Amino acid sequence: MHSMSLPRDVRPRSVNRRGFVVGAASLVGLPILGLQSACSREPQFSANPFKLGVASGDPSPEGVVLWTRLSTDPLEGGGLPPDESYDVHWRVASDSNMLQVVQSGTARAASGLGYSVHVEVEGLDPGRWYWYEFRAGSDVSPRGRTRTAVAPGNDLNRLQVAFVSCQHYEQGYFTAYRHMVAEDIDLVIHLGDYIYEGPGQDGLPRKHLGGELQTLDDYRRRYAQYRLDADLQAAHQAFPWVVTWDDHEFDNNYAADIPEEKGPMPRDEFLARRAAAYQAYYEHMPLRKSSIPSGPDMQLYRRIVFGNLAQFNVLDTRQYRSDQPCGDTNKSPCEGVFDPASTLMGAAQEKWLFDGLGRSRALWNVVAQQVMMAPLDRVAGPDKILSMDKWGAYNAALHRFTRFLDEGNPSNPLVLTGDIHNNWINDLHLDFSDSRSKIVATEFVGTSLSSGGDGSDQREDTEGVLRDNPFVRFFNDQRGYVRCALSKRECRADFQVMDVVEQPGGSISNRASFVVEDGRRGVTPA
Repeated sequence: MHSMSLPRDVRPRSVNRRGFVVGAASLVGLPILGLQSACSREPQFSANPFKLGVASGDPSPEGVVLWTRLSTDPLEGGGLPPDESYDVHWRVASDSNMLQVVQSGTARAASGLGYSVHVEVEGLDPGRWYWYEFRAGSDVSPRGRTRTAVAPGNDLNRLQVAFVSCQHYEQGYFTAYRHMVAEDIDLVIHLGDYIYEGPGQDGLPRKHLGGELQTLDDYRRRYAQYRLDADLQAAHQAFPWVVTWDDHEFDNNYAADIPEEKGPMPRDEFLARRAAAYQAYYEHMPLRKSSIPSGPDMQLYRRIVFGNLAQFNVLDTRQYRSDQPCGDTNKSPCEGVFDPASTLMGAAQEKWLFDGLGRSRALWNVVAQQVMMAPLDRVAGPDKILSMDKWGAYNAALHRFTRFLDEGNPSNPLVLTGDIHNNWINDLHLDFSDSRSKIVATEFVGTSLSSGGDGSDQREDTEGVLRDNPFVRFFNDQRGYVRCALSKRECRADFQVMDVVEQPGGSISNRASFVVEDGRRGVTPA
């Protein structure tokens, strides 16, 4: 039984692991995925084709996705011909020296998917570490390490997860990943804003190449610039990742087919840009073939299970959401905030989430998603100001979720959140209008990896904001990531923060630790 659970109509197709199936055409002027030169060859490349590194992700009990992308000149169009395909050989071993090879095969790197390779390895043993590498021609990739999941229902005593988001290349260095690589981590969850789409800005620690992203080539170049970062490459090389996007992988604060700026751009042009962004995202992430985009649509929400210990429900709160009410900035609640039809997930994904949580037999039921759930009042005093881009502005959707957690009573629900560039811990109440209503879950909100620059341990307005939001249990404004240790007794969250990200070489420390105990809703200091 696979640990990956998808909606029935998007389950992975049956694919020979030695081949590579590609999907349908993209919109308006994008290449036809899968129509490639009939000739596949093994050349001698003019330069190292593995400059973007390797990665793995979406582990199941039997296997994992292995990723690489061939590129000899990543920042200048990739360096490979526009209409070719190449055989890429892969192998998986049970030892770090690659002497005990347990699986191997050949995949096809084709120009229609940017010469990316996504190998869905099967036939591995559950719950163990493996090593892997690729070869194209005479060139060999860096060696990666990955692990498989444990079959649903099988015993697992401990799982250590790191979650991270918001890695703005211009605003800081990715040194936190260097520290993460030294940790005992089983799985990395990236909650969005893997890249930022804006034009290069002067006067920052680093600079984006090019202007605002619009075309497939633009997005490919930006991903390549990020993937050339040595610390990011090392983290992908060391652990399997589970990824989902937020807004900056495409367009800031977009909602479904509605752009942030409600200007004259025709809908078909906006969707063409979305198709380019989604394709580039797939090309650079260790995702299964079930996520190959079809034009501007891409299946991303999915479920990953680690034995009897943890079920991870990975959400997409961008592609299906209704437009932000009252505008997309911080506003006083308008009538639209209470619209019963408002949604962040869409009806199909919401049903999928509730059905999966209702059937789960895992001890910890984790919802990995993008934007803060707790309806944070962002100013001190009697006025109430909400971010129109977060769950608090979608009151009906938030209440449907908290009501389900109360009535469905899944075991130990936890929410992992990114986006907001601060560390927060929120107790999620059944009814946020009544601070005495029962707690139905805890939300751990991770800060950015680099977005926003160095930050500080406190902000001037913190005290008043915390007083007006009694569900908040912790706040911090430094950069870093969160490490969560799941066991049969508790979930312990350690908030790892950097002293500096605007310069390379920063150090990391544990700012605070909190615990959610098995069978007890709400969080306590460790």
